[in-house]
Amino acid sequence: MSVETPVFNPPFPTQQAGPGRQAVFDVSRLVQCVAGFRSPQIVVRDPSSGHLGVIPSPGAELQLESTLACDSYQPLAWLAPLYPEWLGDRAFNERHGVRFPYIVGEMAQGISSVPMVIASATNGLLAVFGAGGLAISEVEDAILKILSVLGPKKIPWAINLIHTPQEPHWEEQAVVLFLKYGVSCVSASAYLRLEKTLVRYALHGLHRDANGNIVRPNRVIAKVSRPEVAAQFMSPAPAAMVRDLLAAGQISEQEAQLAAYIPVAEDVTAEADSGGHTDNRPLISLLPILLQMSVDLQRRHGYTRAVRIGAAGGLATPEGVAGAFAMGAAYVVTGTINQCTQEAGQSFLVKQMLAQQDLADVTMAPAADMFEMGVKLQVARRGTLFAQRAQRLYDCYRRYDSLEQIPAAERLSMEKEVLGASLAEVWSSVEQFWQQRHPPELERARTDAKHRMALSFRWYLGMSSHWARQGASERQSDFQIWCGPAMGAFNRWCQDSFLAAVENRSVVQIAMNLLEGAACVTRAQQLRSYGLPLPAQAFCFKPRPFHVATHETG
Repeated sequence: MSVETPVFNPPFPTQQAGPGRQAVFDVSRLVQCVAGFRSPQIVVRDPSSGHLGVIPSPGAELQLESTLACDSYQPLAWLAPLYPEWLGDRAFNERHGVRFPYIVGEMAQGISSVPMVIASATNGLLAVFGAGGLAISEVEDAILKILSVLGPKKIPWAINLIHTPQEPHWEEQAVVLFLKYGVSCVSASAYLRLEKTLVRYALHGLHRDANGNIVRPNRVIAKVSRPEVAAQFMSPAPAAMVRDLLAAGQISEQEAQLAAYIPVAEDVTAEADSGGHTDNRPLISLLPILLQMSVDLQRRHGYTRAVRIGAAGGLATPEGVAGAFAMGAAYVVTGTINQCTQEAGQSFLVKQMLAQQDLADVTMAPAADMFEMGVKLQVARRGTLFAQRAQRLYDCYRRYDSLEQIPAAERLSMEKEVLGASLAEVWSSVEQFWQQRHPPELERARTDAKHRMALSFRWYLGMSSHWARQGASERQSDFQIWCGPAMGAFNRWCQDSFLAAVENRSVVQIAMNLLEGAACVTRAQQLRSYGLPLPAQAFCFKPRPFHVATHETG
């Protein structure tokens, strides 16, 4: 099934002036010219007044010489057509088989849902299914549903492989599943260091073609916020790790030999101040560091091409997306803002709450999957007390070595004000969950009181996101909603537009508006760089409905 081309703004209409063309000098009309970025434009100076203007062109076939043959303007620049598809690195589009340099990022526990993946992929975006936190059986079910729609049409998509230090078996089972069904692209997130399971996936199927070029069937996109972690993904897999995988029969001799010539990941995303797991790094500082590292490591390891660097975190407006591309990002990734879309596997109540978030309505809270390590993630603050309550549990975990050590008064207060259940009831639920998920956790808890306490407290952190996804209004004050400052920026941008209503927010409409707007902002900057007196409004793109491709859900 071919991807239907979205209907974007038509080129700006032009005017004739005798045998030549009439330039636009009026400031208000110059703002309108910005929207004509899909057609070539000529920057000119009026010799009599010294004013700068633009000759908007009707088509790409127009040549500078013929345009100005009978005009009295002095030509300064000829701007080629600009398309949202061209804002990033076209090698990214070609490698992943997508139209746009735009990733619809993973939101764990299926919030980045099957419908979200299908809708995005059908419209030329690379979408990542949010497998983190789901049972392996749920992940397998999602893969089968996606393949039933996209597989026969060979439309590219990806799935999340999240680092789970408390459940390494989950990563192992997930990779086995990906290899079984031929899932050829994963987005690796929350990794603190390389793991054998991920490296096994990255090396699977490596071979040389008839021309001696290395062919890698599996693509890895690594999302990182620390340069030292990024360096591991941009480098070849560690030799010791490769030897261990070979000895275990998990990779072939050929795959082991070729591993030394390629980076673990072809694409590395600079994850800045995002929702969920984040180090709150500013993108304007992190992205240039990773871009330089890519160049340095290409030279050091002799790669035929540098690792592509993308941008994520805080991207919610056309200006932000345009800025990321201007800094050199090969692609952009959105996450938080997709959580309030029609396709998101999130409750309508949470989507309404997200639509009310402002820029500062976020905070940090303990993470369920890395609770014992003290790792935090970014969540929504308005309308929920989750962050304060989760922190209270973590402080208690740090102070005591077992549930029995907690003073009776503090224990009762915790049960009433945080857990909403007795610790006995909580443990009963914990036992039921881990008996199905991974029984060895219970065996460890029987001999390790500290671990039993961690599992009990992690119950609340896990249930808080479950209550949010289910829209359990009676537990609204406990909702864990992964959210970064992008949500507030997005809501402000959408004010007084059709996207202000939650019902109108679709993942594709958001993507198309951000990309279209980023192209407009880019054109405005191009014109301004030649000295045109563009006002601030030229850089302000308001959302508008786009026609998008539909898909069959089977």
